[in-house]
Amino acid sequence: MNTAAPSQPVVRFRDTGLRYGKTIALDNVTLDIPAAAIVGVIGPDGVGKSSLLALAAGARVIQRGHVQTLGGDMKSRHHRENVCPRIAYMPQGLGKNLYPTLSVEENLRFFARLFGHGAAEQRRRIDALTRSTGLYPFLGRPASKLSGGMKQKLGLCCALIHDPDLLILDEPTTGVDPLARAQFWDLIAQIRTARPQMSVIVSTAYMDEAQRFDLLVAMDAGRVLATGTPQALLAQTGAASLETAFIELLPPARREGHVRPSASRAQALQNADIAVEARDLTMRFGDFVAVDRVTFQIRRGEIFGFIGSNGCGKSTTMKMLTGLLPASGGSARLLGQEVAPEDIDTRRRVGYMSQTFSLYGELTVRQNLALHARLFNVPPAQITGRVADMSARFGLSDVLDVLPERLPLGVRQRLSLAVAMVHQPELLILDEPTSGVDPIARDNFWQLMIKLAHRDRVTIFISTHMMNEAERCDRISLMHAGRVLASGTPGELIQARGAASLEQAFIDYLSEAIGQSTGGEIAPPAAIDAPAAATEEAARRQRFSPARALAYMWREALELRRDPLRAALALLGSLVLMFVIGFGISLDVEHLSFAVLDRDHTELSRDYVSSLAGSRYFREQAPLSSYRDLDSRMRSGRLSLAIEIPPGFSRDLRRGTPAQIGVWIDGAMPQRAETIRGYVLGMHQTWLLDQALHRLGAAPSSPLDIETRFRYNPDVKSMPAMVPTVIPLLLMMLPSMLTALAVVRERELGSIINFYVTPVTRGEFLLGKQVPYVALAMLNFLLMTLLARYAFGVPVKGSFATLFAAALIFNIISTGFGLLASTFTRSQVAAMFFTLIGTLIPAVEFSGMINPLSSLEGGGRLIGMVYPTTYMFTISRGVINKALGFGDLHAQFWPLLAAVPVVLGATLLLLRKQEK
Repeated sequence: MNTAAPSQPVVRFRDTGLRYGKTIALDNVTLDIPAAAIVGVIGPDGVGKSSLLALAAGARVIQRGHVQTLGGDMKSRHHRENVCPRIAYMPQGLGKNLYPTLSVEENLRFFARLFGHGAAEQRRRIDALTRSTGLYPFLGRPASKLSGGMKQKLGLCCALIHDPDLLILDEPTTGVDPLARAQFWDLIAQIRTARPQMSVIVSTAYMDEAQRFDLLVAMDAGRVLATGTPQALLAQTGAASLETAFIELLPPARREGHVRPSASRAQALQNADIAVEARDLTMRFGDFVAVDRVTFQIRRGEIFGFIGSNGCGKSTTMKMLTGLLPASGGSARLLGQEVAPEDIDTRRRVGYMSQTFSLYGELTVRQNLALHARLFNVPPAQITGRVADMSARFGLSDVLDVLPERLPLGVRQRLSLAVAMVHQPELLILDEPTSGVDPIARDNFWQLMIKLAHRDRVTIFISTHMMNEAERCDRISLMHAGRVLASGTPGELIQARGAASLEQAFIDYLSEAIGQSTGGEIAPPAAIDAPAAATEEAARRQRFSPARALAYMWREALELRRDPLRAALALLGSLVLMFVIGFGISLDVEHLSFAVLDRDHTELSRDYVSSLAGSRYFREQAPLSSYRDLDSRMRSGRLSLAIEIPPGFSRDLRRGTPAQIGVWIDGAMPQRAETIRGYVLGMHQTWLLDQALHRLGAAPSSPLDIETRFRYNPDVKSMPAMVPTVIPLLLMMLPSMLTALAVVRERELGSIINFYVTPVTRGEFLLGKQVPYVALAMLNFLLMTLLARYAFGVPVKGSFATLFAAALIFNIISTGFGLLASTFTRSQVAAMFFTLIGTLIPAVEFSGMINPLSSLEGGGRLIGMVYPTTYMFTISRGVINKALGFGDLHAQFWPLLAAVPVVLGATLLLLRKQEK
């Protein structure tokens, strides 16, 4: 430990407050964190640890109070930009600051480029850090395929790539196996030995590892309970362990009625029946073996613990035992029956509590209990009594009419347990039920489980990665990489390894399994020369760094290339949609089905019908027999047009008496109906002229004769009209959607934190994100142009260079629109919905795709005038159909060029470099 620290704190909080909606995360925190020391912030999930560290790193907006880091106010944007290169922030969660599709080396290279290191310096630092952490043999392995411990080591290497003065680690070892956790802290200790001036702030829920820190800050409910060295807190509370000390520091009201759970009682269960048995149980996901020939037995009334790190196969094994996942190999028996997904009767004898809270947030506690009682076929007459019994047993009587989201985490866990027990199962399977719960709530939860096992003879199968919980089980299995390393009582496993604690025994088993020795030293990082200080300083002071923008472009291009789903959507989506729209949506009104109700039955009436049937626009169907037949066939959509020829039609026509013909048109689609009406009137006039010519020998003369000629599309076909508009439509919709998803996906995965805490500026981030998608959109443009020529027979008749230049500007606008959408959407679903609606509707309705802009009025016309697709439609139609060039269309380029700074400027203004 390093107890000597400079007088100036590295971080200072004064009356700092933070809220998430109505939830108070930090409540007037005043705290000084000394420099050149390892300071641990301890407490369960939800007490404000992560919020405190995010404020110190500048990753979150300060709502109230003051935060000073490295001697300056973190409210000042100028100070945040200056100290950003001196801070390294590793967020909570396994690999949250990593990019899964990038390899170990690519992740490190990306961070090194963000901090201005040249190629030689990158190589030296990457080699030094990976050799010191044991990651050097895995430089080419994708981050997604690393174990939890290796991900955390890689995250630490990425954080240390630039020699920070302040290292902030938010629960860096949560979910990591004990061996990897011990190695992680040994590495931190040796780095600090080489760089004693570096300050480290760590948050953790593991009280055992908190013993390593120079100073501890105990937090609860957004407030600081106490600060001091581990020894000082133990002396202050008179406790033997830090977990007990933390409980003693809680307010008396929180500690009231708290009792430590009893120890295991495995000896009394040796003759009990077998409740669960697994033999060579195996689960494969493709080539990945998640569970590898697992064998164990659990006796009735026993608390059996599955101990291991995140991703070792605990949850998968539990899902196979409940029938939620079919096993790839081996066998499992549950309560004497073979496990089968279709065996509902056996599953009703099992209660399952998942790792995450999975109840219905819109139902109250009472409603959740009643619903699950009904789902498990509890007799209706017993449901009310069962709900009352569960609420009394699990301490839920006072919150029966409260929604789960308003309950504390510990109470929600008790509710989940009550729901799992509402149908009185014989076996209870609990997947990490106390993760993130405070020590008192955890102890109370264990008291309930011990009563269920001891009093009600319920068999409990529980998974956890906390060693103090494992010691409370009757028997445990230690699991790693899908395999069971050892099984037995906690005492037997400790004794078998000659270890001082269960954690040390687990470390010995892990070391043996992976062929490592726990006694060796981890090599500290090779002395990294003070980097080209001038280079780092120059990079820090640059308002815009092309190198950082290129780093983001390089990383985005790599991710795009390695994500088959996004690549398929980007490359094939536009082509498939162009086929669908081009061939599936036609404005041609042809081959219309029609039928005739001929009440005249003369040669002239048949001649009239033949004039329609001989046209390409109409296709005659079986004659109509009555009005009822007409109505029935038109209702079903079998007819678009019905013609009624009245009796005496031929006679009246020959006498020169006015004759009428009834025309019935399906008006469900008005525009189509008007087209049909025009066809019928035109063919009617043609037939009349033809009859006049045959009867009188000459057609009636007219002083005015109109000859119609169609230019650019002489056959008046839909395809030449649709293709030039479909290309801009898809160029607006798909690139904007993909670009929005690229940013929002980072927000969902958590890697957006790298934008918040690295020197990259908003402009560099946006440019790095946008350029790969502009290039991809241009490739799509070229493919769609080829498709138009060879699949649809619509070539580019005018200047291709003009069309290419317009497409480039238009793609900058469309990808900019996607970036703009990403600034205020928080999920990929919302981003897709917004970009789809925001691009498709204005393009189709207001930009002249179907109806010309001149026919619009009011707000619709205004939208059309400012929306870029309007001008791109004009350019595309002009070049493809009318053989125009830049000289004819230059006026359409100015609105497109004006839209670029508007869209990108709005994005820059709305994009924040801090989380709210």
